[in-house]
Formats: sequence, structure tokens, C-alpha cells
Amino acid sequence: MSKPATAKKGPENFLRLHWFDLGIVLASLVGAYVLIARLSGLTLVLWLSLAALFVHQFEEYRYPGYFPGLINSVFFSSKQPDRYPLNTNSAVAVNLGAGWTAYFLAAIVNVHAIWLGIAVTIISVGNIVIHTFVFNIRRRMIYNPGLATSLLLFLPISTTSTTPLSSAMPHQCLTGQ
Repeated sequence: MSKPATAKKGPENFLRLHWFDLGIVLASLVGAYVLIARLSGLTLVLWLSLAALFVHQFEEYRYPGYFPGLINSVFFSSKQPDRYPLNTNSAVAVNLGAGWTAYFLAAIVNVHAIWLGIAVTIISVGNIVIHTFVFNIRRRMIYNPGLATSLLLFLPISTTSTTPLSSAMPHQCLTGQ
């Protein structure tokens, strides 16, 4: 009788299995950077948004961590909610490939590409809406993984970001000038 297949646990698999744990470390480093660099204004808001994203993903994927199964069942009516369509591989691709990249670039280029700051703010607001209303209404639940960070981090940061982002002239949103 053959043994069931198990996930590889070598160094080549570390990021795939622990990216959200790495995110908590990165959130701490971003927090230290924000304090040391004494950032302010839009620059501060965008770096805090990045740190909030890291903490938010930790809540979704590690503690309590049942977000993949929740999204698979709520949005996709998956017969295998622990594996399809959001699984370990697709979570890495979406969250690191799109999420980390967009939020990091927004923090780096900030006033030079206001449109990117607007985009990540819209994503954060989308997280607030989905976690506060959609999951809770569809599943008749009070809490879901990602709700606490949506309300405690994304909501105040997104609210704070609207002033500097909305003060940009339309041409600044496109050109950064």
C-alpha cells in the first residue's frame, strides 16, 4: 500500500507555505521604517497600507486562517472549498504577485503615481465591504478572517488616505506631476 502524497517541506517550498508568516515580519519592518523615517502625509498612509495588508493576510491565512475555504464556498460554491479555486499556489500568486507588488509600488512611488495610491485604497475599501457585509450576510456570521483588520486597519487608513488622494488634480493622477 502506498503512502498518501504530502506537501514538500524543503526550502524551495517555504515561501509557498509561509508567505503570510513572512508578511508579519515585513509588517514589523515597515512599522519600524515608518517610525525611524518619520514619514508623513500620503507617504505615511501608503506605507501603513502596506503594513495593514501584511497583517490582514496573516489574519486571513494563519490566525484564524480559514479564509480560503470561506471564499471558495461563499463565492464559488466549491465542492472542495479547502482546495479550489483558491489554494496554496493561487493564494501566493494573487497575494504576492498582485497584492504585495501593488501596495509596495504605491508606497515607493506615492506622489509620482497617485493613480496607484487610489487603486490600493480602492482594494482596501473593497476588503472592508466584503469582510464587513458580504461574508457576514451570505454566511449569517458575525466574524470572518479578515474582518478585524479590515475594520481596525483598512478603514482608518483608507479614510485618512482620501484627503491627500482627492486633492490631486486629474492630470496628477495620470502623470504624477
